[in-house]
Amino acid sequence: MERKDAIELLKKYNKEEFHLLHALTVEGVMKYFSKELGYNPEYWGLVGLLHDVDFEQYPDQHCQKAPELLKEINTTDEMIYSICSHGYGICSEIEPKHQMEKILFATDELTGIIWATAKMRPSKSTKDMEVSSLKKKFKDKKFAAGCSRDVIKQGADMLGWELDELLEKTILAMRDCEDEVRVELEKIK
Repeated sequence: MERKDAIELLKKYNKEEFHLLHALTVEGVMKYFSKELGYNPEYWGLVGLLHDVDFEQYPDQHCQKAPELLKEINTTDEMIYSICSHGYGICSEIEPKHQMEKILFATDELTGIIWATAKMRPSKSTKDMEVSSLKKKFKDKKFAAGCSRDVIKQGADMLGWELDELLEKTILAMRDCEDEVRVELEKIK
């Protein structure tokens, strides 16, 4: 699959800037982790980019409608499994098995909390964010209330990581891709 085809599919079913930003962010985070762990960044990135392809238009069928939409660009069954596994226990019974799937599961909600925290900072950036600042916001269940702390904790457990390790690594991943995400968002919206 070509990235341009993935972008076109994403844009076909997602019009809101928030959803496009989230898709690009998760793509960048997945690429970062793949490089750190020695995997294919293009493949991991595409999984991150398309993980919520059905969410904006079909929120009540999230992870259920995705396989149909993903088949429009001849997505492999393996990639569809990986994409749908991020909703495990919430909107999907597909369990994350591969390390990539576990990272997607763990970081999807977390990127939302990190961006919300960044918006509160004078810099509006992740580049000067510390784990301690994020932990304060993470503990406040009213802050970014739509982002499930339980899913994030479950994801850290799946990976065998302490929560602080997941928070720190995801901040580093978002720092790494932040500038590129902003440029890409301007290109596709």
